[in-house]
Amino acid sequence: MKFIAVVSTINLKYRLGCTPAWWQLLKSLHEIGNEVVIVPYLGGPCETLWWRAYPNPWRMPGELYYALSRKAFPKREGRDHRLRERMAFAITRAATLPVWRKHLRNIMTAERGVDVLMFFNVPLNQIAGIPTEMKRLFGVTTAFYDGDMPTILPGFVAERGFMFDYYQNAHLDEYDFYFVNSEGIVGDLQKRGARNVKPLHYAADPQLFQPVDAEKKWDLAFFGYGDQRRKKWITRMITEPSRTMTKRFVVGGTGFSVDLGEAEQCGDVPMSQFRHFCCSSKINLNITRDTHTDVYASSTARPFELAAMACCVVSCPYNGLEKWFSPPREIVIVSEEDDLVETYEMLISDSDTRERMGAAARKRVLRDHTYEARARELVCYLKGR
Repeated sequence: MKFIAVVSTINLKYRLGCTPAWWQLLKSLHEIGNEVVIVPYLGGPCETLWWRAYPNPWRMPGELYYALSRKAFPKREGRDHRLRERMAFAITRAATLPVWRKHLRNIMTAERGVDVLMFFNVPLNQIAGIPTEMKRLFGVTTAFYDGDMPTILPGFVAERGFMFDYYQNAHLDEYDFYFVNSEGIVGDLQKRGARNVKPLHYAADPQLFQPVDAEKKWDLAFFGYGDQRRKKWITRMITEPSRTMTKRFVVGGTGFSVDLGEAEQCGDVPMSQFRHFCCSSKINLNITRDTHTDVYASSTARPFELAAMACCVVSCPYNGLEKWFSPPREIVIVSEEDDLVETYEMLISDSDTRERMGAAARKRVLRDHTYEARARELVCYLKGR
């Protein structure tokens, strides 16, 4: 199949959480025999061994708006959200939509033989009408992949600090297929008009996320961006035990306002150094936002990445995590009643158990959760199999 993929961005510098997933999925689509052509919605294009790329027709204004918005409206729960939303939507209707309509029409005309026009986390209301037009003019299958479920839905947008509500005045029925990372949200999207809503979960490329032989500098490590809707379990799993245990806790990432106790903070960790960060710790913590943990089978990238690197993982409670991994053989899931200090001490002192868990988790990824498997799943859906 031939894909035109309009992606939120392909540049990791913007720190949009889905970007590494787009790289891995698009690479895998190529590797199983598909042709991939990408167009970035934010930032510039990037030619690789796995895809060709077209320029972003709105690159300079888009980057300027992105920079100004983040400076003028820093991520704070609910603050200035309505003003930010009105500004974004006004820009959408006045300028962005016509430019993108013309650009995609030209690409579709030039490429010929395109089977699927697929949008990856692009603001829905900024492209409203385009999928319908491309389907009418070129007979392509249209698809949308939202990897931010359920936090991207109205009601969570302001708290998470997204620029604006992507779903305001959006037309979900424009798409022949609607792919999401959450099974628990399927019914909600169907009520909003989405057709053929299919779960397509996160995964890991086992060649990219593979274990490295690194010195165990820390006892427990956590990496993430922001503490919105996970302060409770950050406090429970990091702050409190770090004050009572004589162990080294480290936190990577940015945007933490919660007290981290005695944990060391090492700041942002580039993707190129992420493997060494994780593999340098005896235990890696998975602390997921409750918007994901409370809604059944709402996947995030971190458990799959850590498992692929054969890490020993301790996770906060997570509704549906057992769908992907078998505790306690492949992952430890704690509860409100568990003595975390006891759990940590047991794992830190037992390297054999940690190694067995890590090996079992990586084996599970290799069997069920590679991006090659997800790419094949996507193609099967699109071909109606």
